[in-house]
Amino acid sequence: MRDVIAIILAGGLSQRMGVRNKLLLPVNGVPMVRHMVQNYAAVATCVIVVTGHEAGEIEAALAGTNVVFVFNPGFAEGQQTSVVCGLRAAGADGLVLMGLADQPQLTADDLRALLDAHQVADPARISIPTADGRRGNPIVIPAELRERLLVDGKSPGCKAFTRAHPEYVQFHQMKAAGFYADVDTPEDYIAVVAAQ
Repeated sequence: MRDVIAIILAGGLSQRMGVRNKLLLPVNGVPMVRHMVQNYAAVATCVIVVTGHEAGEIEAALAGTNVVFVFNPGFAEGQQTSVVCGLRAAGADGLVLMGLADQPQLTADDLRALLDAHQVADPARISIPTADGRRGNPIVIPAELRERLLVDGKSPGCKAFTRAHPEYVQFHQMKAAGFYADVDTPEDYIAVVAAQ
Protein backbone atom coordinates (compact mmCIF):
# COMPACT_ATOMS: atom_id res chain seq x y z
CA MET A 1 0.00 0.00 0.00
CA ARG A 2 1.32 3.46 -0.90
CA ASP A 3 1.94 5.89 1.96
CA VAL A 4 -1.33 7.85 2.08
CA ILE A 5 -2.54 9.97 4.97
CA ALA A 6 -6.28 10.53 4.85
CA ILE A 7 -7.58 13.68 6.51
CA ILE A 8 -11.34 13.61 7.02
CA LEU A 9 -13.00 16.91 7.92
CA ALA A 10 -15.68 16.17 10.52
CA GLY A 11 -15.88 19.37 12.57
CA GLY A 12 -18.63 21.36 10.86
CA LEU A 13 -21.75 22.71 12.53
CA SER A 14 -24.15 20.72 10.31
CA GLN A 15 -26.54 23.70 10.40
CA ARG A 16 -28.51 22.98 7.21
CA MET A 17 -29.46 19.55 8.55
CA GLY A 18 -31.42 21.07 11.43
CA VAL A 19 -31.12 19.76 14.99
CA ARG A 20 -29.37 16.51 14.07
CA ASN A 21 -25.65 16.16 13.35
CA LYS A 22 -25.61 14.66 9.87
CA LEU A 23 -22.38 12.77 10.54
CA LEU A 24 -24.13 10.70 13.21
CA LEU A 25 -27.02 9.65 10.96
CA PRO A 26 -26.94 6.00 9.85
CA VAL A 27 -25.53 4.94 6.49
CA ASN A 28 -25.39 1.21 5.80
CA GLY A 29 -26.10 0.53 9.46
CA VAL A 30 -23.35 2.71 10.96
CA PRO A 31 -22.98 6.45 11.61
CA MET A 32 -22.10 8.33 8.42
CA VAL A 33 -18.71 9.40 9.78
CA ARG A 34 -17.82 5.77 10.54
CA HIS A 35 -18.93 4.70 7.06
CA MET A 36 -16.59 7.33 5.59
CA VAL A 37 -13.69 6.31 7.82
CA GLN A 38 -14.10 2.69 6.71
CA ASN A 39 -13.81 3.73 3.06
CA TYR A 40 -10.77 5.92 3.61
CA ALA A 41 -9.07 3.32 5.82
CA ALA A 42 -9.22 0.88 2.90
CA VAL A 43 -6.80 3.08 0.89
CA ALA A 44 -4.80 4.96 3.55
CA THR A 45 -1.99 4.02 5.91
CA CYS A 46 -3.24 6.58 8.46
CA VAL A 47 -6.62 8.29 8.94
CA ILE A 48 -6.82 11.63 10.73
CA VAL A 49 -10.29 12.87 11.69
CA VAL A 50 -10.56 16.58 12.41
CA THR A 51 -13.34 17.20 14.92
CA GLY A 52 -15.04 20.32 16.23
CA HIS A 53 -18.81 20.48 16.67
CA GLU A 54 -19.99 17.64 18.94
CA ALA A 55 -16.46 16.22 19.02
CA GLY A 56 -17.29 13.78 21.82
CA GLU A 57 -20.16 12.27 19.84
CA ILE A 58 -18.00 11.94 16.72
CA GLU A 59 -15.27 10.21 18.71
CA ALA A 60 -17.83 7.87 20.27
CA ALA A 61 -19.17 7.00 16.80
CA LEU A 62 -15.63 6.01 15.82
CA ALA A 63 -14.80 3.99 18.94
CA GLY A 64 -12.65 0.98 18.14
CA THR A 65 -11.19 2.40 14.94
CA ASN A 66 -7.53 3.28 14.53
CA VAL A 67 -8.09 6.91 13.61
CA VAL A 68 -6.10 9.83 14.98
CA PHE A 69 -8.35 12.58 16.34
CA VAL A 70 -7.40 16.25 16.00
CA PHE A 71 -9.70 18.81 17.61
CA ASN A 72 -10.11 22.14 15.83
CA PRO A 73 -10.91 24.81 18.43
CA GLY A 74 -11.79 27.25 15.64
CA PHE A 75 -14.30 24.97 13.92
CA ALA A 76 -17.07 27.60 14.04
CA GLU A 77 -14.95 29.89 11.85
CA GLY A 78 -15.27 27.61 8.83
CA GLN A 79 -13.90 24.59 7.03
CA GLN A 80 -10.53 26.09 6.17
CA THR A 81 -9.60 26.09 9.87
CA SER A 82 -10.15 22.32 9.94
CA VAL A 83 -8.05 21.94 6.78
CA VAL A 84 -5.19 23.75 8.52
CA CYS A 85 -5.51 21.60 11.65
CA GLY A 86 -5.45 18.44 9.57
CA LEU A 87 -2.45 19.47 7.49
CA ARG A 88 -0.47 20.45 10.58
CA ALA A 89 -1.22 17.07 12.15
CA ALA A 90 -0.25 15.09 9.06
CA GLY A 91 3.51 15.51 9.32
CA ALA A 92 5.80 16.05 6.35
CA ASP A 93 5.79 12.75 4.45
CA GLY A 94 3.36 10.88 2.26
CA LEU A 95 0.44 11.87 0.09
CA VAL A 96 -2.52 13.53 1.77
CA LEU A 97 -6.03 12.57 0.72
CA MET A 98 -8.12 15.48 2.04
CA GLY A 99 -11.80 14.61 2.20
CA LEU A 100 -15.18 15.38 3.70
CA ALA A 101 -17.06 13.24 6.20
CA ASP A 102 -20.41 13.77 4.48
CA GLN A 103 -19.93 12.07 1.09
CA PRO A 104 -21.44 8.64 1.76
CA GLN A 105 -21.85 7.76 -1.93
CA LEU A 106 -18.05 7.79 -2.29
CA THR A 107 -16.53 4.31 -2.27
CA ALA A 108 -13.08 2.92 -1.56
CA ASP A 109 -12.82 2.05 -5.27
CA ASP A 110 -13.52 5.69 -6.15
CA LEU A 111 -10.72 6.77 -3.82
CA ARG A 112 -8.33 4.22 -5.36
CA ALA A 113 -9.19 5.48 -8.84
CA LEU A 114 -8.35 9.06 -7.85
CA LEU A 115 -5.06 8.02 -6.26
CA ASP A 116 -4.17 5.99 -9.37
CA ALA A 117 -4.96 8.96 -11.62
CA HIS A 118 -2.74 11.16 -9.47
CA GLN A 119 0.19 8.73 -9.66
CA VAL A 120 0.11 8.33 -13.44
CA ALA A 121 -0.19 12.09 -14.05
CA ASP A 122 2.14 14.53 -12.27
CA PRO A 123 2.50 13.37 -8.65
CA ALA A 124 4.06 16.74 -7.71
CA ARG A 125 0.74 18.55 -8.33
CA ILE A 126 -2.50 18.68 -6.37
CA SER A 127 -5.09 16.39 -7.93
CA ILE A 128 -8.75 17.42 -8.02
CA PRO A 129 -11.61 15.32 -9.40
CA THR A 130 -13.83 17.08 -11.93
CA ALA A 131 -16.89 16.37 -14.06
CA ASP A 132 -18.93 18.73 -16.22
CA GLY A 133 -17.04 21.74 -14.89
CA ARG A 134 -17.63 20.82 -11.23
CA ARG A 135 -14.81 20.36 -8.77
CA GLY A 136 -15.16 17.46 -6.38
CA ASN A 137 -13.68 16.02 -3.22
CA PRO A 138 -11.44 14.57 -1.92
CA ILE A 139 -8.27 16.10 -3.31
CA VAL A 140 -4.76 14.63 -3.33
CA ILE A 141 -1.96 16.81 -1.95
CA PRO A 142 1.70 15.85 -2.45
CA ALA A 143 4.04 16.26 0.50
CA GLU A 144 6.02 18.94 -1.34
CA LEU A 145 3.06 21.33 -1.42
CA ARG A 146 1.72 20.90 2.08
CA GLU A 147 3.59 23.83 3.59
CA ARG A 148 2.61 26.07 0.67
CA LEU A 149 -1.04 25.63 1.65
CA LEU A 150 -0.34 27.08 5.09
CA VAL A 151 1.67 30.17 4.06
CA ASP A 152 -1.21 32.58 3.48
CA GLY A 153 -2.22 33.63 7.01
CA LYS A 154 -5.43 35.33 5.85
CA SER A 155 -6.67 32.51 3.62
CA PRO A 156 -4.81 29.28 4.34
CA GLY A 157 -5.91 25.92 3.04
CA CYS A 158 -6.71 24.35 -0.29
CA LYS A 159 -9.43 26.41 -1.94
CA ALA A 160 -7.64 29.75 -2.21
CA PHE A 161 -4.30 28.17 -3.06
CA THR A 162 -5.58 25.95 -5.87
CA ARG A 163 -7.42 28.86 -7.48
CA ALA A 164 -4.48 31.27 -7.12
CA HIS A 165 -1.88 28.78 -8.36
CA PRO A 166 -3.29 26.71 -11.23
CA GLU A 167 0.25 25.72 -12.16
CA TYR A 168 0.28 23.42 -9.12
CA VAL A 169 -3.07 21.80 -9.91
CA GLN A 170 -4.24 19.01 -12.19
CA PHE A 171 -7.82 17.95 -12.80
CA HIS A 172 -8.94 14.38 -13.37
CA GLN A 173 -12.18 13.45 -15.08
CA MET A 174 -13.85 11.23 -12.51
CA LYS A 175 -17.38 10.10 -13.33
CA ALA A 176 -18.40 8.59 -9.98
CA ALA A 177 -21.22 10.66 -8.47
CA GLY A 178 -19.80 10.29 -4.97
CA PHE A 179 -17.06 12.83 -5.68
CA TYR A 180 -19.64 15.57 -6.17
CA ALA A 181 -22.44 14.68 -3.74
CA ASP A 182 -22.36 15.64 -0.09
CA VAL A 183 -25.11 15.60 2.50
CA ASP A 184 -26.13 19.04 3.69
CA THR A 185 -29.92 18.89 4.10
CA PRO A 186 -32.55 16.37 5.20
CA GLU A 187 -33.48 15.96 1.53
CA ASP A 188 -29.88 15.03 0.67
CA TYR A 189 -29.90 12.40 3.40
CA ILE A 190 -33.24 10.95 2.28
CA ALA A 191 -31.75 10.55 -1.22
CA VAL A 192 -28.72 8.72 0.19
CA VAL A 193 -30.91 6.33 2.21
CA ALA A 194 -33.10 5.67 -0.82
CA ALA A 195 -30.04 4.71 -2.88
CA GLN A 196 -28.75 2.12 -0.36
